Amino acid sequence: MYPLPVLIIATYDKDGNPDAMNAAWGVVTDFNEISISMGDHKTTDNLAATGAFTVSMATEDTVVGCDYVGIESGRKVPDKFARAGFHATKSEFVNAPLIDELPMALECKVKSFDNGILVGEIVNVCADESVLTDGKIDPKKLKPIAFDPVNNTYLAMGDKVGDAFGSGKDLK
Repeated sequence: MYPLPVLIIATYDKDGNPDAMNAAWGVVTDFNEISISMGDHKTTDNLAATGAFTVSMATEDTVVGCDYVGIESGRKVPDKFARAGFHATKSEFVNAPLIDELPMALECKVKSFDNGILVGEIVNVCADESVLTDGKIDPKKLKPIAFDPVNNTYLAMGDKVGDAFGSGKDLK
């Protein structure tokens, strides 16, 4: 897969403190399921303690904070979430924080975590009004970024180039 989405996974620790990490190796694997490859982190400790997490899309406006939570360990820096400039609001659906600065999130329950692969059940999708057009998430307003693992850069998403399930109809 190239480029990769930049996913910010947020959890609470056993004491209710928010934490976040950057993970690019993830994909929605069904209508209500997400799978993310991740190693051993404070986030994985938190997943075991709470059974819940949120996944937000990193955005152009939050590159610095989103990159920071990927290069710093919550085990070493207990206030990593705040240092990234993030503020938490508790999800109404799962025991995990929503990151106020990231306007779209999947709210998830842990289905499994085996061999470094987190599988979560998506129980809700939330999006701030600021990124909606006609009630739908608008990529131009969300401004998600992608990770280019070949050049170790973040990329802005491009313009619409076609319609899924429609552009190829003329060839049928």
